[in-house]
Amino acid sequence: MYTVSAISAFRDNYIWAIHDDKNAIIVDPGDATPVFAFLRERKLTLSSILITHHHNDHVGGNRELLAHFPVPVYGPADEAIDTLTTRLKENDEITLAEFDLTFKVIDIPGHTAGHIAYIGHGMVFCGDTLFACGCGRLFEGTAAQMHRSLAKLAALPGDTKVYCAHEYTLSNIAFARAVEPDNVKLLEREFAEREKRGQNLPTVPSTISLELETNPFMRCHVASIAAAANAKSGKTHVSPVDVLATIREWKNNF
Repeated sequence: MYTVSAISAFRDNYIWAIHDDKNAIIVDPGDATPVFAFLRERKLTLSSILITHHHNDHVGGNRELLAHFPVPVYGPADEAIDTLTTRLKENDEITLAEFDLTFKVIDIPGHTAGHIAYIGHGMVFCGDTLFACGCGRLFEGTAAQMHRSLAKLAALPGDTKVYCAHEYTLSNIAFARAVEPDNVKLLEREFAEREKRGQNLPTVPSTISLELETNPFMRCHVASIAAAANAKSGKTHVSPVDVLATIREWKNNF
Protein backbone atom coordinates (compact mmCIF):
# COMPACT_ATOMS: atom_id res chain seq x y z
CA MET A 1 0.00 0.00 0.00
CA TYR A 2 1.19 3.52 -0.74
CA THR A 3 0.79 6.97 0.76
CA VAL A 4 0.94 10.38 -0.93
CA SER A 5 2.85 12.98 1.08
CA ALA A 6 3.51 16.67 0.51
CA ILE A 7 7.12 17.85 0.68
CA SER A 8 7.28 21.61 1.21
CA ALA A 9 9.77 23.51 -0.94
CA PHE A 10 10.69 27.14 -1.53
CA ARG A 11 8.04 29.50 -0.18
CA ASP A 12 4.85 27.75 -1.26
CA ASN A 13 5.64 24.75 -3.49
CA TYR A 14 4.57 21.20 -2.86
CA ILE A 15 6.66 18.34 -4.21
CA TRP A 16 4.54 15.20 -4.09
CA ALA A 17 5.88 11.82 -2.94
CA ILE A 18 4.04 8.58 -3.63
CA HIS A 19 5.70 6.11 -1.27
CA ASP A 20 5.53 3.00 0.87
CA ASP A 21 8.13 1.96 3.43
CA LYS A 22 10.80 1.24 0.78
CA ASN A 23 10.39 3.28 -2.39
CA ALA A 24 9.23 6.72 -3.49
CA ILE A 25 8.01 8.29 -6.71
CA ILE A 26 8.61 12.05 -6.70
CA VAL A 27 6.44 14.50 -8.65
CA ASP A 28 7.90 17.86 -9.75
CA PRO A 29 11.07 18.09 -7.63
CA GLY A 30 11.97 21.73 -8.00
CA ASP A 31 14.48 21.45 -5.17
CA ALA A 32 16.47 18.31 -4.35
CA THR A 33 17.31 19.27 -0.75
CA PRO A 34 13.90 18.67 0.88
CA VAL A 35 13.47 15.51 -1.22
CA PHE A 36 16.76 14.08 0.07
CA ALA A 37 15.69 14.94 3.61
CA PHE A 38 12.35 13.19 3.10
CA LEU A 39 14.00 10.08 1.68
CA ARG A 40 16.62 9.92 4.44
CA GLU A 41 14.12 10.40 7.23
CA ARG A 42 12.00 7.50 5.97
CA LYS A 43 14.89 5.37 4.63
CA LEU A 44 13.38 5.35 1.14
CA THR A 45 14.87 4.76 -2.29
CA LEU A 46 13.85 7.02 -5.16
CA SER A 47 12.36 4.86 -7.93
CA SER A 48 11.16 7.41 -10.52
CA ILE A 49 10.40 11.08 -11.15
CA LEU A 50 7.27 12.52 -12.77
CA ILE A 51 7.36 16.02 -14.29
CA THR A 52 4.32 18.08 -15.32
CA HIS A 53 6.06 21.06 -16.97
CA HIS A 54 9.42 22.71 -17.51
CA HIS A 55 9.47 25.55 -14.96
CA ASN A 56 12.50 25.44 -12.72
CA ASP A 57 10.51 25.20 -9.51
CA HIS A 58 9.30 21.84 -10.84
CA VAL A 59 12.46 20.43 -12.47
CA GLY A 60 15.33 22.22 -10.69
CA GLY A 61 16.17 19.26 -8.45
CA ASN A 62 16.35 16.66 -11.20
CA ARG A 63 20.09 16.67 -11.86
CA GLU A 64 21.08 16.43 -8.21
CA LEU A 65 18.60 13.64 -7.55
CA LEU A 66 19.75 11.74 -10.63
CA ALA A 67 23.37 11.97 -9.48
CA HIS A 68 22.41 9.79 -6.51
CA PHE A 69 19.51 7.82 -8.00
CA PRO A 70 19.76 7.07 -11.76
CA VAL A 71 16.03 6.56 -12.20
CA PRO A 72 13.50 7.05 -15.03
CA VAL A 73 12.26 10.61 -15.46
CA TYR A 74 8.87 11.00 -17.14
CA GLY A 75 7.67 14.31 -18.53
CA PRO A 76 6.04 16.31 -21.33
CA ALA A 77 7.11 15.47 -24.88
CA ASP A 78 6.76 19.04 -26.10
CA GLU A 79 8.89 20.84 -23.52
CA ALA A 80 12.66 21.29 -23.34
CA ILE A 81 13.65 19.31 -20.26
CA ASP A 82 16.99 17.66 -20.82
CA THR A 83 16.77 15.25 -17.88
CA LEU A 84 13.74 13.36 -19.22
CA THR A 85 14.19 9.71 -20.12
CA THR A 86 10.60 9.17 -21.33
CA ARG A 87 8.62 11.85 -23.15
CA LEU A 88 4.85 11.68 -22.81
CA LYS A 89 1.82 13.06 -24.62
CA GLU A 90 -1.97 12.77 -24.58
CA ASN A 91 -3.26 9.22 -23.96
CA ASP A 92 0.14 7.73 -23.15
CA GLU A 93 0.22 5.48 -20.11
CA ILE A 94 3.02 4.73 -17.68
CA THR A 95 3.18 1.84 -15.24
CA LEU A 96 5.19 2.25 -12.06
CA ALA A 97 5.94 -1.33 -11.10
CA GLU A 98 7.03 -0.72 -7.50
CA PHE A 99 3.50 0.29 -6.60
CA ASP A 100 1.58 -1.41 -9.42
CA LEU A 101 0.31 2.03 -10.44
CA THR A 102 -0.67 3.02 -13.96
CA PHE A 103 -1.22 6.67 -14.87
CA LYS A 104 -2.79 8.02 -18.02
CA VAL A 105 -1.36 11.24 -19.43
CA ILE A 106 -3.42 14.15 -20.73
CA ASP A 107 -2.19 17.35 -22.34
CA ILE A 108 -3.29 20.42 -20.37
CA PRO A 109 -1.57 23.45 -21.95
CA GLY A 110 -2.23 27.03 -20.95
CA HIS A 111 0.20 27.71 -18.12
CA THR A 112 2.95 26.34 -20.35
CA ALA A 113 2.73 25.14 -23.93
CA GLY A 114 3.37 21.46 -23.22
CA HIS A 115 2.02 20.99 -19.69
CA ILE A 116 0.73 17.47 -18.89
CA ALA A 117 -1.15 15.80 -16.04
CA TYR A 118 -1.01 12.27 -14.65
CA ILE A 119 -4.38 10.62 -13.92
CA GLY A 120 -5.08 7.36 -12.14
CA HIS A 121 -6.26 5.61 -9.00
CA GLY A 122 -8.53 8.48 -8.01
CA MET A 123 -5.75 11.06 -8.30
CA VAL A 124 -4.61 13.75 -10.71
CA PHE A 125 -1.19 15.40 -10.51
CA CYS A 126 -1.83 18.61 -12.41
CA GLY A 127 1.17 20.83 -11.66
CA ASP A 128 0.27 24.49 -12.17
CA THR A 129 -2.77 24.19 -14.45
CA LEU A 130 -5.51 23.66 -11.88
CA PHE A 131 -4.99 25.03 -8.38
CA ALA A 132 -7.21 24.77 -5.34
CA CYS A 133 -9.77 27.47 -6.17
CA GLY A 134 -7.63 28.85 -9.00
CA CYS A 135 -5.65 28.16 -12.16
CA GLY A 136 -2.16 28.92 -13.41
CA ARG A 137 -1.12 32.11 -15.13
CA LEU A 138 -1.16 32.03 -18.94
CA PHE A 139 2.59 32.29 -19.42
CA GLU A 140 2.79 30.43 -22.73
CA GLY A 141 -0.78 29.53 -23.66
CA THR A 142 -4.12 31.16 -24.36
CA ALA A 143 -7.37 31.44 -22.47
CA ALA A 144 -8.90 29.02 -24.97
CA GLN A 145 -6.22 26.43 -24.23
CA MET A 146 -6.65 26.85 -20.49
CA HIS A 147 -10.42 26.54 -20.81
CA ARG A 148 -10.05 23.27 -22.76
CA SER A 149 -7.51 21.98 -20.24
CA LEU A 150 -9.74 22.77 -17.27
CA ALA A 151 -12.68 21.15 -19.08
CA LYS A 152 -10.66 17.92 -19.36
CA LEU A 153 -10.02 18.01 -15.65
CA ALA A 154 -13.64 18.93 -14.89
CA ALA A 155 -14.73 15.74 -16.68
CA LEU A 156 -12.89 13.53 -14.17
CA PRO A 157 -14.94 11.81 -11.44
CA GLY A 158 -15.94 14.25 -8.72
CA ASP A 159 -14.05 12.41 -5.99
CA THR A 160 -10.74 12.59 -7.89
CA LYS A 161 -8.11 14.08 -5.61
CA VAL A 162 -6.40 17.13 -7.11
CA TYR A 163 -2.69 17.27 -6.30
CA CYS A 164 -1.58 20.71 -7.43
CA ALA A 165 1.87 22.11 -6.76
CA HIS A 166 1.40 25.30 -4.73
CA GLU A 167 -0.18 26.48 -1.48
CA TYR A 168 -2.13 29.34 -3.03
CA THR A 169 -5.54 28.36 -1.68
CA LEU A 170 -6.38 31.20 0.70
CA SER A 171 -5.34 33.91 -1.73
CA ASN A 172 -7.26 32.12 -4.49
CA ILE A 173 -10.34 31.98 -2.27
CA ALA A 174 -10.07 35.71 -1.55
CA PHE A 175 -10.18 36.36 -5.28
CA ALA A 176 -12.97 33.85 -5.85
CA ARG A 177 -15.10 35.62 -3.24
CA ALA A 178 -14.57 38.92 -5.08
CA VAL A 179 -15.86 37.25 -8.25
CA GLU A 180 -18.70 35.28 -6.67
CA PRO A 181 -19.48 36.75 -3.22
CA ASP A 182 -22.82 34.95 -2.84
CA ASN A 183 -21.41 31.42 -3.28
CA VAL A 184 -22.22 29.70 0.04
CA LYS A 185 -20.01 26.70 -0.79
CA LEU A 186 -17.11 29.09 -1.24
CA LEU A 187 -17.69 30.65 2.17
CA GLU A 188 -17.77 27.18 3.74
CA ARG A 189 -14.56 26.31 1.95
CA GLU A 190 -12.82 29.43 3.20
CA PHE A 191 -13.65 28.51 6.79
CA ALA A 192 -12.38 24.94 6.36
CA GLU A 193 -9.17 25.95 4.60
CA ARG A 194 -8.36 28.65 7.16
CA GLU A 195 -8.62 26.02 9.87
CA LYS A 196 -6.11 23.82 8.04
CA ARG A 197 -3.64 26.64 7.54
CA GLY A 198 -4.03 27.65 11.18
CA GLN A 199 -2.67 24.21 12.02
CA ASN A 200 0.05 24.52 9.33
CA LEU A 201 -1.60 21.75 7.29
CA PRO A 202 -1.77 21.68 3.49
CA THR A 203 -5.07 22.67 1.93
CA VAL A 204 -4.44 20.18 -0.87
CA PRO A 205 -5.34 17.74 -2.24
CA SER A 206 -8.66 19.19 -3.22
CA THR A 207 -11.28 17.28 -5.21
CA ILE A 208 -12.77 17.88 -8.63
CA SER A 209 -16.25 18.24 -7.13
CA LEU A 210 -15.06 20.94 -4.72
CA GLU A 211 -13.41 22.82 -7.57
CA LEU A 212 -16.59 22.66 -9.63
CA GLU A 213 -18.51 24.19 -6.73
CA THR A 214 -16.08 26.96 -5.77
CA ASN A 215 -13.35 27.61 -8.36
CA PRO A 216 -14.30 30.54 -10.64
CA PHE A 217 -12.04 29.29 -13.42
CA MET A 218 -13.99 26.01 -13.49
CA ARG A 219 -17.28 27.96 -13.44
CA CYS A 220 -16.92 30.33 -16.39
CA HIS A 221 -20.21 29.01 -17.80
CA VAL A 222 -22.11 30.16 -14.69
CA ALA A 223 -24.18 33.34 -15.10
CA SER A 224 -22.91 34.97 -11.91
CA ILE A 225 -19.28 34.54 -12.99
CA ALA A 226 -20.02 35.98 -16.43
CA ALA A 227 -21.84 38.93 -14.82
CA ALA A 228 -18.82 39.64 -12.62
CA ALA A 229 -16.51 39.50 -15.65
CA ASN A 230 -18.79 41.85 -17.56
CA ALA A 231 -18.91 44.31 -14.67
CA LYS A 232 -15.13 44.22 -14.30
CA SER A 233 -14.36 44.72 -18.00
CA GLY A 234 -17.32 46.81 -19.10
CA LYS A 235 -17.87 44.33 -21.93
CA THR A 236 -20.48 41.71 -22.69
CA HIS A 237 -18.83 38.30 -22.79
CA VAL A 238 -20.39 35.81 -25.12
CA SER A 239 -18.37 32.71 -24.27
CA PRO A 240 -16.83 31.00 -21.23
CA VAL A 241 -13.40 31.49 -22.85
CA ASP A 242 -13.92 35.27 -22.84
CA VAL A 243 -14.99 35.07 -19.20
CA LEU A 244 -11.90 33.07 -18.30
CA ALA A 245 -9.63 35.54 -20.10
CA THR A 246 -11.15 38.44 -18.18
CA ILE A 247 -11.06 36.87 -14.73
CA ARG A 248 -7.54 35.54 -15.30
CA GLU A 249 -6.37 39.08 -16.09
CA TRP A 250 -8.32 40.32 -13.06
CA LYS A 251 -6.58 37.75 -10.88
CA ASN A 252 -3.16 38.77 -12.24
CA ASN A 253 -3.68 42.21 -10.76
CA PHE A 254 -5.75 41.31 -7.70
